[in-house]
Amino acid sequence: MAENPAYPVGLRLTGRRVVVLGGGQVAQRRLPALIAAGADIHLVSPGATPSVEAMADAGELTWSRRPYEHGDLADAWYALIATSDHAANTGASAEAEAHRVWCVRSDDADAATAWTPATGHSEGVTVAVLTTRAKGRDPRHTAAIRDAVVEGLRDGTLVAPHHRTRTPGVALVGGGPGDPDLITVRGRRLLAEADVVIADRLGPRDLLAELPPHVEVIDAAKIPYGRYMAQEAINNALVEHAKQGKSVVRLKGGDPFVFGRGMEEAQALAAEGIPCTVVPGISSSISVPGAAGIPVTHRGVAHEFTVVSGHVAPGDPRSLVDWDALAKLRGTLVVLMGVDKIGAIARTLVEGGRAADTPVALVQEGTTAAQRRVDATLATVAETVRAEDVRPPAVIVIGEVVGVNGPNPDRTGPARPE
Repeated sequence: MAENPAYPVGLRLTGRRVVVLGGGQVAQRRLPALIAAGADIHLVSPGATPSVEAMADAGELTWSRRPYEHGDLADAWYALIATSDHAANTGASAEAEAHRVWCVRSDDADAATAWTPATGHSEGVTVAVLTTRAKGRDPRHTAAIRDAVVEGLRDGTLVAPHHRTRTPGVALVGGGPGDPDLITVRGRRLLAEADVVIADRLGPRDLLAELPPHVEVIDAAKIPYGRYMAQEAINNALVEHAKQGKSVVRLKGGDPFVFGRGMEEAQALAAEGIPCTVVPGISSSISVPGAAGIPVTHRGVAHEFTVVSGHVAPGDPRSLVDWDALAKLRGTLVVLMGVDKIGAIARTLVEGGRAADTPVALVQEGTTAAQRRVDATLATVAETVRAEDVRPPAVIVIGEVVGVNGPNPDRTGPARPE
């Protein structure tokens, strides 16, 4: 005889008594969702994992430090039975049945009156996946289905065509260092909802190919400037499209607020009363060195790292960087936008006290299929850049961390990380 399927339902547990028996790994996984649901949680267990104990110490649940006793489920609305004592689990399950308390059992799904689905969340939507049979259930398969649905909701590939949500105004989205897989899930979802995308050349260009045909893609470098400076023209384009009621994404490389002039755009939008959403991105200052096998900090080698823009050379009156102070630091120095100024930068650092044999790595097109790494020292980096024809975009790492993973085995750098 075929087994009847479970009836799916959402429990509203705010202020209602929920009893959890056992303070181990199962409870540790399930308790956060019960806490988020506002349940009045009573934990019964002689011991608990450090994480569960921290929940009790924070007042998120009431903990009775003893084994299960008959009567513990009185007045409960829901019970999670997850002790290592099979006899106690069986007794508690029988008590739950007698009191008509919906009960989940971690050790015997067949003996339970409720099953916990594999759940996930995306923008106010809860996805819960249940298999149709208790016997032979494969939790990995259930979790894989859950993950596929949630990922589709997050990146916008699984949205009903007539119910696609749109975020009004402008989203400043950090696209990450170049690999399209390194954009955040929120950034990818907003791209999927956009009517207009204004993109930088350093943004993850591969993502633009995924956009639907109706999306207008504007290259920020090709916006007519006229009497405006480049940034003013970009600001005006964002304002103009947003005022037309369109959902606009400003796709930028790295993070919008790390040498990305994102705040200037946010201020321009605020001045026009246009809603602006900022989506942080993975900064190339950390991710590109990591992709090339270089940690920006390492125990016993570097306790700090400093990120600096190299687009203005040392000594230039426009520079806001105290290069002499940087030269006296012992940690890692990460220079962005400094390929054409690296000779002057290296010379200034050496003159300020940094050792001439300090290791330097230049990582070009980091995280992309074209990534290459070239190693040098402060004394040799200017000539190395010329000899190796290193071109922007490249992240420059200066410090002993360059060598903690051994010398670069391949002058063109490691393969693209998977």
